[in-house]
Parts: sequence; C-alpha cells; structure tokens
Amino acid sequence: MLKGKVVGHIVSTHKFSALGGYKFLEIRLIENDQLTDKYIVAVDRSISAGIGEDVLIVTGSSARVAVGDPDSPVDAVVAGIIDKIQN
Repeated sequence: MLKGKVVGHIVSTHKFSALGGYKFLEIRLIENDQLTDKYIVAVDRSISAGIGEDVLIVTGSSARVAVGDPDSPVDAVVAGIIDKIQN
C-alpha cells in the first residue's frame, strides 16, 4: 500500500469504456511521513475522498480486484481515507 494526499480531480470525458463512471484523483505520494515530488492517478470507486485528504492506495492486481474487475485497465485505487496516524 501507498500513502498520499489528494491534490486534485482529473476529468476525462473520453476514456476506455470499462472506466465509465469512475472518479479519477491526482494524489501526491507520502513517504516517511513527508510529501514527495511523486504523483499518481488513482481511481476512487466508492471511498469519496476529497482534496486535502490523506488516503491509502493499492496498486497492481490488488487495484483490479478492488474495482471488482480483474481485467480492468486500473493500476491504482483509493482503498481508504486516513483518519490519523499513530506512532
């Protein structure tokens, strides 16, 4: 899993038909509790994360399982919103 902060929404009116209805988010990755200069685009199928929220992201085959379609062209999915981090 990856951690990141939602920094924007991506609007795509023309996309692969299997992605219809999915919300795309631009997420700035967090490593060692610090924002990095790395970004990822992830599908938010049902979590409803908003800009400024910290999220958990799954990638690869886990992302395809998370959207319920193992043949979907999805590589990253928002799996949860982080309420707080306890050290």
